[in-house]
Amino acid sequence: IARFPDLRQWPDAKAGVAARERARPLNALASNVIAAETRPTGAADAATFTRSHASGDFRLNENNVTAAIFETPWVFIRGVPAMEFLPPEGPPEIAFAGRSNVGKSSLINALVGQKGLARTSNTPGRTQELNYFVPDGFSGEAGDLPPIALVDMPGYGYAEAPKGQVDQWTKLIFDYLRGRVTLKRVYVLIDARHGIKKNDEEVLSLLDKAAVSYQVVLTKLDKIKPAGVAKLTEDTLAKIRKRPAAFPGIIVTSSEKDSG
Repeated sequence: IARFPDLRQWPDAKAGVAARERARPLNALASNVIAAETRPTGAADAATFTRSHASGDFRLNENNVTAAIFETPWVFIRGVPAMEFLPPEGPPEIAFAGRSNVGKSSLINALVGQKGLARTSNTPGRTQELNYFVPDGFSGEAGDLPPIALVDMPGYGYAEAPKGQVDQWTKLIFDYLRGRVTLKRVYVLIDARHGIKKNDEEVLSLLDKAAVSYQVVLTKLDKIKPAGVAKLTEDTLAKIRKRPAAFPGIIVTSSEKDSG
């Protein structure tokens, strides 16, 4: 896994001391996302890609890519209701999967530091498409591809929607997971209050079969007692230890507390 320095060492002098010292929400997850992706090629190559930033132009390299990617504004570029509407393949895609209401949208918002980017709701099943988010300044069309894309997936396991709608979401999820060449890693979000359930097991098995790298992220850590975190982590690791496509480690997060 690529290693990135503490963000306080980010060499963008124009950003000033305050920006360099500012603590990044979900710093561990941010570095993990960048480490998980294979470096893009061509115009979007993260080693040579130049952007315009509020503090002036700067060039991404392996020492500041994590900070630069997640400090810049992000935008929504499209919702994908079916596979034929996917954007052109090219940049690495990092997807967030999980049961309905597990906190995917909240985690993405915390990761990029924009509360209103991914639409959140207390109503399960609100996300009904593959929602694509990229650094601002890119359309996602051919010839204007971003260096990386985050994908908020429809939640699975929501039984109260019409069956036809649930079947459509499920097909979209499974087709995307097993058929997208540029999908570099899937973060499977698990509610810390409930642990891995049957629906989660089915998705993990699909990812194993498709040989898609994935990592388990425990969410809503603030909802359980601190004394239970160690056991929950051990139990979760035990359940994924023998899975061939699982990354041998988990991330524990709380979007509400910006930790993880």
